[in-house]
Amino acid sequence: MLNYIYWNPDPEIININGFPLRYYGLLFVTGVLVSSYFLGKIFKKEGLPQSNHDRLLIYAVLGIFIGARLGHCLLYEPVYFLSNPLEMIFPIRFLNDGSIEFIGYSGLASHGGGIGLTIALILYSKKTKHHFVDVVDLLAVVVGIGCAFIRIGNLMNSEIIGTPTDLPWAFVFERIDFIPRHPSQLYEAICYLIIFGTMMFLYYKHRTSLKNGFFSGTVILLIFTSRFFIEFLKENQVSFEEGLSFNMGQMLSVPYVLIGFCLIIYSKRKALPEAEEKVRQKEKQSEIF
Repeated sequence: MLNYIYWNPDPEIININGFPLRYYGLLFVTGVLVSSYFLGKIFKKEGLPQSNHDRLLIYAVLGIFIGARLGHCLLYEPVYFLSNPLEMIFPIRFLNDGSIEFIGYSGLASHGGGIGLTIALILYSKKTKHHFVDVVDLLAVVVGIGCAFIRIGNLMNSEIIGTPTDLPWAFVFERIDFIPRHPSQLYEAICYLIIFGTMMFLYYKHRTSLKNGFFSGTVILLIFTSRFFIEFLKENQVSFEEGLSFNMGQMLSVPYVLIGFCLIIYSKRKALPEAEEKVRQKEKQSEIF
């Protein structure tokens, strides 16, 4: 037991008159800002207006947050939250004595965030006339680093814990129990950082040839494939998952993996006629001269 990592940070950095500043919220915001920074560089490289970048940031944050919150409430704890609908919207809990406790938004589901983000991007593309697939491709390049920060936030909250293990890097989450467990939050964060690095490399080295949904398909495929396998090392989040062969996170990951795979195929098929058209244009130009 002495070789394991004992983990028991206070999720709150500071509490001012009952309103806490938590590591999770700070890391969530930091992830958004870092992603936005890199996305701004990409918008500049693409020759897109800064106003579109700022508008996309607002749409994306709202879409991710609302979708992730509703996804957790309706997919993981529907009975409780449908009985307490205000708690889906506000970061509070109504106690039995009639008082209200500020608890923050601790329940967020990445699958719901993906759906919310998709809806937000559709609205953004209609508003700005920026082609939907191209918008998603650009955002896909940077999304991995934001996801990594969120998983570090989960680690600071001692939530989404892993299954028991005797590996030397096991974490003992003292707020939960004294059992050495896989640091599944770190596993995911590392995967997302690797995905971010991969996407940045592909964008800066192969942007001219990789378009039409390739980046979005690749990042969706990589994120949710890694999520599917890491779920085997996680404790189930709610009790009804105990009798299932695959937990809720895995079942929700499968459609995303299929979507990512289909987008990659679509991008490759669409790229072929575009390449042929470029060849024809060059041939015409050579005939003229």
